[in-house]
Amino acid sequence: MTKTVLTYGTFDLFHIGHLNVLKRLRALGDRLIVGVSTDEFNAVKGKRPIVPFEQRIEIVRSIKYVDIAIPEERWSQKREDIEKYDVQIFGIGEDWKGKFDELEDKVEVVYLPRTSGISTTEMKRVLSAFDERHVEELKRTLDSLSQIVKELS
Repeated sequence: MTKTVLTYGTFDLFHIGHLNVLKRLRALGDRLIVGVSTDEFNAVKGKRPIVPFEQRIEIVRSIKYVDIAIPEERWSQKREDIEKYDVQIFGIGEDWKGKFDELEDKVEVVYLPRTSGISTTEMKRVLSAFDERHVEELKRTLDSLSQIVKELS
């Protein structure tokens, strides 16, 4: 019997933490289905992804650990997808610990540890500090460094 694992996420600014969780989830079963939150659903959750949905789902579809990537459009979809895809394990990052325990009547619920030192929220915070003035300042600094390197060569 095939063991199917299901997870969901936004997968904005795809990074090694995302890859690690998908790899660990795939190791729990024979098939991994990933729901990628649409831009509209993210708005409901109060999130504004940087990368558009169509690009995020295409990135997830291209990951070798992922068998199927589907749009996630609403909270209630999880129970529907568990039935539709005959899922045995629902897995998600431990930052959601306890939030999906109500699914335990249908599936095994697994919360996986995060990859330390990486987070989309932190990446967005750092990137937000780079306004136009900072970017111009950084460009001038890099140009100066480049000139110094040329003169020393």
